Amino acid sequence: LQKLIHLLQATDDPLIQEQALITLSNSAAFSVNQDIIRNLDGLSVIGGMLSNCVPKVEEKALNALNNLSMNIKNQEEIQVFITQVCRTVESAPLNSDVQLAGLRLLTNMSVTSDYHQKMINSIPCFLHLLSEGTERTQIQVLKVLVNLSANPVMTRHLLRAQV
Repeated sequence: LQKLIHLLQATDDPLIQEQALITLSNSAAFSVNQDIIRNLDGLSVIGGMLSNCVPKVEEKALNALNNLSMNIKNQEEIQVFITQVCRTVESAPLNSDVQLAGLRLLTNMSVTSDYHQKMINSIPCFLHLLSEGTERTQIQVLKVLVNLSANPVMTRHLLRAQV
């Protein structure tokens, strides 16, 4: 895991980055690896890949963070990327793999109300995706909206959103 994280930092080759992110994402299926990746500063390295201009690399970084977000301590570190992930969801092509990967991460990050405030500005986008997206996109957006709607503090923001 340490070598993969160092490889991500050291290479500019998108194919190598993509494969390293896939391997880290698969490794995150095991909770012990989630802790190891966090302790090796892997979350910030993977998060740094979110600004990659290659969509496949960005998608794989979102997938890796999604798998790593199953851990509460990891969520505490991943939450710094929520605003960036929301912007990615808004700017990605409609129904793209990048957009879906971002929505899956936001779904996990919105299971508890801890980070809902960071998603308020994206509510109009979520509602737009609900009306314009494919069924896969709509289902993923609904998961985020259901999580947000479980928080009474979000009611006003959900009802006032301009669509």
